[in-house]
Amino acid sequence: MKKTKIITTDEILLTLCQSVTKVLSGAGNSNVAYSPMVQKIQKTCLRPDLGCFVLFDGGFSGLVIINFTAQAAMEIYKKYLMSMGMPEEELAQFHTSDEVGNVMGELMNQIVGDFTNTVRYDLQTSINQSQPKMMAINKQVQILINTQLDQPQARRVTFSTPEHNIFYLELAMDKTEFIQLHEFDKVEQENPDDILANAQQYTPENTVSAELDVDDDFLKNLGL
Repeated sequence: MKKTKIITTDEILLTLCQSVTKVLSGAGNSNVAYSPMVQKIQKTCLRPDLGCFVLFDGGFSGLVIINFTAQAAMEIYKKYLMSMGMPEEELAQFHTSDEVGNVMGELMNQIVGDFTNTVRYDLQTSINQSQPKMMAINKQVQILINTQLDQPQARRVTFSTPEHNIFYLELAMDKTEFIQLHEFDKVEQENPDDILANAQQYTPENTVSAELDVDDDFLKNLGL
């Protein structure tokens, strides 16, 4: 008898951690790593120096928080913009800058977006996310989900950057299990870079050339 495959909260947390490293790597921050040890916690909090949270609901409900130290936030922010060609002297110098908060909020949005897409393909369910809320804070702020969870679980994972700066991911969600009843084919996720590359193959010059070939063939069929 075939063994039933079960996906638990910790596997979902691992998916979220992989989304963090994937998005940051694509944003000029390669080699960001997460600890193999996961901490069980009783409550989720925004912590200094820069905290961001996103709510999600649908197939299951939960809350994602990432707490950055000032050093980690500035390292990620600078590497991201410099990877896009921005000169370092034009970048913000303090983590309290609105620009830093906006950039980190954008990255948070991409991380949770990648996570929800992966959940959709791997777990065959759908979850929706709220807009990320990013704020610079100097004291701990507890965040509660405005949804009744039957068996809430909370986890914290430590991340480290190449420059040895630290930030923390916290996940709170209802205790849940996904049980695979039978095998199914996963639809391959479309890569935006591949879509752009394919679109660039159809340049205006190629289109005009193809139209001329069609016109020539049409005239030949008419004996002209």
